[in-house]
Amino acid sequence: MSYSKSGSGKRRIRDLLTQSDNRVCADCGAPDPKWASANIGVFICLKCCGVHRSLGTHISKVLSVTLDEWSDEEVDSMIEIGGNASANSIYEAFIPEGSSKPGPDASHDQRMRFIRSKYEHQEFLKPSLRITSVRGSSTKSTPYLSSSISKKIIDSFRTNSSSQQPQLEGMVEFIGLLKVTIKKGTNLAVRDMMSSDPYVVLTLGQQAQSTVVKSNLNPVWNEELMLSVPHNYGSVKLQVFDYDTFSADDIMGEAEIDIQPLITSAMAFGDPEMFGDMQIGKWLKSHDNALIEDSIINIADGKVKQEVQIKLQNVESGELELEMEWLPLDQ
Repeated sequence: MSYSKSGSGKRRIRDLLTQSDNRVCADCGAPDPKWASANIGVFICLKCCGVHRSLGTHISKVLSVTLDEWSDEEVDSMIEIGGNASANSIYEAFIPEGSSKPGPDASHDQRMRFIRSKYEHQEFLKPSLRITSVRGSSTKSTPYLSSSISKKIIDSFRTNSSSQQPQLEGMVEFIGLLKVTIKKGTNLAVRDMMSSDPYVVLTLGQQAQSTVVKSNLNPVWNEELMLSVPHNYGSVKLQVFDYDTFSADDIMGEAEIDIQPLITSAMAFGDPEMFGDMQIGKWLKSHDNALIEDSIINIADGKVKQEVQIKLQNVESGELELEMEWLPLDQ
């Protein structure tokens, strides 16, 4: 097993970590994971890392993205698997009704149950992809997730993806996509000595995370994030964090975004390309929401868009400006 002395392996891992799906923990969705399971091919947070270690290295070999030495084989395996989204499309293909994925604030017991079910017992895998160990003489076999086997699982899935697609569609019914453009922040809170390194996390069942802007209390992102909207949707939870390399990231405020006015207005008008530019709805400012001013919903250039300016809650200062666009499934 060879180790890269030049540090190129770690750079390749850090580059992989910048993918949007890898900016949150594969198992609980916590932002900014700094650990990885090298043989499974996922990035995980510190709390889930503890559970992975308890499974043993024959199931999950845990390495720090920044502190541990990575072999060329481990780096190649992570890159070939492709990251959290690719791995979760396999290991979470069939989460049964009644089971739920833990959130960032889940207890250790909740994480343990889910992670063991996911990787050790392979309960959410497509049955034909499940693998068992020939190790030991126990009648109850344990999956052995070597890097080569993990890659074979991914390769098998990709090879058969076209024929399996109808069966692999999630049990959650989606009605469309929400494109959120994080434009800029203003007067954000100080969390380091003189400044902060802010990034934005959006949650609607799944999570999407922006890039980190270094040392800036008035960051400009102009970055698009996509969220799938389920049939029974609620508000989008928005959180701003300060990135820290060696400690937990600090919260810099939060807010809830009501997307019902946007979706209701869009569905009432149908195909927006049939209309000229016009206002079709409004989300009104009130003491119950974080709006700075009324948020107008428009048809513009054949698209349904909404400009939103919010004052971050539960923090001493900070405002955020964003734009939402509704994309029905037929688009």
